Amino acid sequence: MSETLPAHSARTTIPAPEPSGFKSVAHLFLWRVGETPDRDAFSYPDADENWQTMKWREVGERVKAIAAGLRALGLEDEQRVAILSNTRVEWLLADLGVLCAAGATTTIYPSNTPSECTFILTDSNSRFVFVEDASQVNKLVEERRNLPNVAKVITFNDGAGHDGWVISLAKLERRGRDHHQEDPEQYEATIHRIQPSWLATVIYTSGTTGRPKGVELLHDCWVYETEAIDALGILTEDDKQYLWLPLSHSFGKMLEVVMLKIGFPTCVDGRIPRLVDNLSVVRPTFMAAAPRIFEKVYNTVVTTAKSGGGLRYRIFRWALAVGSEVSRLRQQDKEPRGLLALKYAIAHRLVFSKLQQRFGGRLRFFISGSAPLSQEMAEFFHAAGILILEGYGLTESSAASFINLPHNFKFGTVGLPLPGTEAIMAEADGEILLRGRGIMRGYRDLPDVNAETLEGGWLLTGDIGEIDQDGFLRITDRKKDLIKTSGGKYVAPQHLESKLKAACPYLSQVLVHGNKRNYCTALLTLDEQSISKWAKDNGLEDMGHGELVRNEKVRAMVQESVDEMNSGLARYETIKKFALLEEDFTVETGELTASLKVKRKLVERKYADLLDGFYTSAMADV
Repeated sequence: MSETLPAHSARTTIPAPEPSGFKSVAHLFLWRVGETPDRDAFSYPDADENWQTMKWREVGERVKAIAAGLRALGLEDEQRVAILSNTRVEWLLADLGVLCAAGATTTIYPSNTPSECTFILTDSNSRFVFVEDASQVNKLVEERRNLPNVAKVITFNDGAGHDGWVISLAKLERRGRDHHQEDPEQYEATIHRIQPSWLATVIYTSGTTGRPKGVELLHDCWVYETEAIDALGILTEDDKQYLWLPLSHSFGKMLEVVMLKIGFPTCVDGRIPRLVDNLSVVRPTFMAAAPRIFEKVYNTVVTTAKSGGGLRYRIFRWALAVGSEVSRLRQQDKEPRGLLALKYAIAHRLVFSKLQQRFGGRLRFFISGSAPLSQEMAEFFHAAGILILEGYGLTESSAASFINLPHNFKFGTVGLPLPGTEAIMAEADGEILLRGRGIMRGYRDLPDVNAETLEGGWLLTGDIGEIDQDGFLRITDRKKDLIKTSGGKYVAPQHLESKLKAACPYLSQVLVHGNKRNYCTALLTLDEQSISKWAKDNGLEDMGHGELVRNEKVRAMVQESVDEMNSGLARYETIKKFALLEEDFTVETGELTASLKVKRKLVERKYADLLDGFYTSAMADV
């Protein structure tokens, strides 16, 4: 790789890992099955909420049947096969089957509308589609006339029909087993034919600012991710993962391939409402999540402690103060001694152990990604003895490019680069540029956009950041999200949004607004569960959610948190006005992406009149 560097102000890199010798994800999977056939691979809940376990040997047989079934249906090398489903064990089996058949997986979020599914299937030229259930089948049946290239729809649940256009996964596997018996050499021969440069995955961006773009990731991108994370030494085959992240998102997909290299078992269940309850049952040693999950846990812990009142809340605050002192020591790689050690042991027994048991009692760390995690949130959990390691990457960089390590972390940063990933800060504006084997081949059929995004092997991320003297990267904001006030001051909205959510545990979502305005304002939503507890403690338990949003006592409580945050900000950054919205932002109503990030432009358009009113009234006052 040439050493042509754009003008930059800082650079960080760690030597590349040793090549593993695997040419493809399929090659890696074949090796894993042969290496540990009798070790646990996947666990998943059945219809009665009992957890079932599959060994790697069984996974190998089912993936072989799916791969052979797809080849029997006519799948060709690098031809696309889509998956339209929530996270579940069949998603993993289907994806591995596609890759072992030398196909490439197109991912579709289950929340996508029928027309959005049609766009992705058409743009990717997908030949087959795996779907979760009848509701997803109906989306495609509705659009069938617009999907002439889709030859078969394969449903995970029992189902068939529509003139044979829809078949069940069980039928595909039966056909695959028959096909394999007829030509038992084809399966492994196909896997060994796959090259590192072959297409493995097409993941579509959320399309919050326009047409969704298909990110093309090669087998070598994913193999690199497995090599780099394995080289960090932070995970072993004795770990256990809880996987709930959307597998349609690169973050979840990356965790799928890493398990193949390292060999740890994975518990799979994408139902977010079941997440915390499941953790206490399956007892993982690590889990990856988006910040919104940690924010909801934080809201619950703090509001429960407050609602306990009196002595209980004083004990909680005392324990948290002790934990914070211990956290500061441990961030310096020191351990508490003497009286502090004794006080921490008492705090652990009275407070922190209960939270740790909610997570199963064996958790070594969480991994946070896909959106910024506030430093205050990370420090709160660390004070409670729970380590959250924040990382950073994009779909375009195969998800993981930077990560904090259990033995080397800095809260407020996204850590150090993965071995073999190079990063520089553009001299002009601090934009982060990345280079390495994990970088995408490009956006599908968008040469002009590729020319703007990929320059000399460097990916222009669109994120603004800075590298400290130890090589840790701090993200300050998205380049396109930066607010420039009418006074010419730049404001990083995501930073303010994270700080306010940490200051007020009753908030669910925060959107800071103010580009080309003379001051900043915000749209806020309340966390329904947390505010209900607050209402009960404040004599408002008979009020519905809409009434609470409009209540002056609620607004005054939120205003206190806004004032608290504002007191530590530059004047031009402060939130001058805010509105409490009656409805939360959700994936279903379109304000959130499937990875739980706010679609900023969409929300600003939806509430344009309200936002304009913040400034119209100010001009009237003048």
